[in-house]
Parts: sequence; C-alpha cells; structure tokens
Amino acid sequence: MFECLFDVDPEAGEAALRDQVEQLERLKSAAAAAQARVTALWAAKRRAAEQAAGVSARRRGMGLASEVALARHDAPTCGNRHLGFAQALVHEMPHTLAALESGVLSEWRATLIVKQSACLSVKHRRALDAELCADVFKLAGWGNDRVEAEAKRIAARLDAAAVVARTAKAAADRGVWIRPAPDTMTYLTILLPVQQGVAAYAALRREADVSCDGRSRGQVMADTAYQRLTGRPAEQPVPVALNLVMADTTLAGDDHEPAWLAGFGPIPAGFARRLTGDAVADKAVKATLRRLYRHPKSGQLVAMESKARIFPKALAAFIRLRDQRCRTPFCDAPIRHHDHATPDRDGGPTSALNGLGKCEACNYAKEAPGWTVTTTDTDGEHHAEYRTPTGAVYHSTAPPLPGPPIRRQVSLIEGRLSIDLVTFDAA
Repeated sequence: MFECLFDVDPEAGEAALRDQVEQLERLKSAAAAAQARVTALWAAKRRAAEQAAGVSARRRGMGLASEVALARHDAPTCGNRHLGFAQALVHEMPHTLAALESGVLSEWRATLIVKQSACLSVKHRRALDAELCADVFKLAGWGNDRVEAEAKRIAARLDAAAVVARTAKAAADRGVWIRPAPDTMTYLTILLPVQQGVAAYAALRREADVSCDGRSRGQVMADTAYQRLTGRPAEQPVPVALNLVMADTTLAGDDHEPAWLAGFGPIPAGFARRLTGDAVADKAVKATLRRLYRHPKSGQLVAMESKARIFPKALAAFIRLRDQRCRTPFCDAPIRHHDHATPDRDGGPTSALNGLGKCEACNYAKEAPGWTVTTTDTDGEHHAEYRTPTGAVYHSTAPPLPGPPIRRQVSLIEGRLSIDLVTFDAA
C-alpha cells in the first residue's frame, strides 16, 4: 500500500547514514510546510463552498478541524491547533513558513512561534515573523526553548498589553489531568497560575525538609500531596470511586489476564487483585457485586436497549464500560457524552448498538453538515463507521474486555472501590 520514498543502503558508512538522517529531517519539515499549505487551501475552499450554499457565517467551517485531525491520524481535539497553525503560517507568517519549508525550523518550533504570536494583531504578528525568521541563518542551532523565548520576547515588545491580557486569561485554563505512567503509576498534572503553583510546590518542599523517616524527598512530597488532597494517609487503601473490570478467573487467581482500570487502562492481574483485597479489608469501603454479560467470541458487552431518548443510567454505564474512551478514531479523550450514532431526530434508537461514548468536542463535531456515523455488530464486535463531508471513511471498534476470548465470567469493581462483580457470558 505504501511505497518507500527513501532507500536505505545497508552498506553505507556512518557519515552517509548521518547525511540521510539530516535529509530526512529536512524532508519532514518540508512535508509539514506543504501540509500547512494544503490545509489552508482546504479551509478556504470549504468556506467558499459554504458561503455559496448559504450557510450562516457562524456555522461555516464547523467540523473542519476534526476532519483535518482525522486526515492527520490525530486526535480530533488537536484539529483546531493544526488548522490555526496552517492558516497563520500561510496567510500571516511567510518567513516562518519559508524557514519550515527549507528545514531550518522543525514543525514543533514553528508551532511555538505561532503560539507565542497568537495574542497579537495581524500587523504585529507579521512584524514578529519578519524579525525572527527573515534571516533563517541566525536560527541555526536554536533549540525549542531558545525559539520560544525569542518569540515571547518580541511579542512582549510589540504589544505588551496583549501579552499581559493573554497571561490573565490563561488562569481560566487551569485544570487537572491524569495519564498513565509506566509500572502502574500515573502522572497527575495540575495547571495553576504561577503564584499558586509555586506556593503549592514550596509547601510540599517544606514538608520534605522536616521529614526524617527514610523516604526520599520526592516520595515525601508525593505522599504529602496525596494526603492533603484526599485527607487519608498514602498507605491506606484507596477510598475514592474506581471502576475496575477483570475476569472472575483472574479475581480467583486462576489466570493472569490483565484487568482494566477506568481512567488508566490495563493493569497487571496481581495489582488488580491487591486493589480488590484492599477494598474488602477496609471496613469503610462498601463492596457490592453486579453481573453483566459479554459476547463469547468478541469479549464485548451484550446489548441493552431503552425507549427513552436520553440514555438511562444503566445503559450509559454499559456504553462507558464497553467503549472505555471516546470512540472517534484516534481520540483518546475521556467519555463525556453518550451519543446516538443515528440521531434520535432521524429515528435512531436509544440502544447499545446505536450508542457511542464520546468526548464533548467529537460529539459536537459530528453534528456538522455532511457527517454520518453508522454502527454495526459483527459476532459481538461493536463497529462504528465515520464518514466525513469530503467522503473520507474511518472506523473504530470497541476494545475487548479483560479475560480470555472464551465464555468467562467478568468482574467489574466500582464504587469507592465499591466492588461491582459483573459477569459477561453471552449464550
């Protein structure tokens, strides 16, 4: 399907191989510049077509960012960044585009320049572009931090008020995120205004400075952060709501199939058993067991259906467990909405087959004109086909639940590790 565009000579010397690596790096930059030109042209044609069709100015371009991201095999939430980057380079920052095209700038360094200029007027953005990138030779050897710092310095000089306003507005973007780390660890990221973040870090450091119990500084700071957030010592079992899905055979120790922890992903069987054991041992944690069923071939949940337009709580939980993450291809965002693939207004049923777990952005994007989503069930596998306004087709399949691919009982542990034991066993 794909043809190699660059031959690799097994007999080449190290110097020749280094040259090839450099050539390929320049090629990546040139491809990114061409991709930006194509993206900007696509956006212009879409706007012109929708204007000719009488689409209101407010709705023009709706859903295009998600199309761009899908075409790049990227999460749809990245679409606005890709689209904005392309339009800024092509229409307002010709010197940065030329530096990218020639391979002097990487795509990420060009992105940093565009990002730092985003708060400026078009006039000032063009001035920054010319001052920073007109002489491409001075950019040679600059790293990411140097490029970003220079762009930030020029932006502050051109329009200090705009930079200050952007800084003040940034506080509205504060938030908390979690993502998996190796060895069943997690990264918990808290984005705060600088004064709050520095104060929080200083408080954790102070606690570490007075600790003499053999733990490292990092361990004391991490344990202190956990204790102050949850109100419980780090060594006590987890009291917060978790959803853990595992085969009953794994729970009983008959096999070592990984379990699945909501918000994290797969975890080793032994660690999952330890979590359940901690939950049972802790009298403060309520443990309950609930049974569901999975298909014997695909390992996916068996369908449920409702007459209501809004997904009932049980059916919504069913879809959330089945899909795990947003079902739009390449999107890894958490599920926020339970969506009808075929809209309710078009007669789409409120069912597991027609239901999809979606993030908020992807749910709204598919409401743009020209988008269609079709769901099918093949031997218990839930498939979704996404068709964009340009006719591109993308597919996603719900992931199989933990456990061997045969009739097995499956356990769901949920609640404050409230243990909901779920059986997935379709007849």
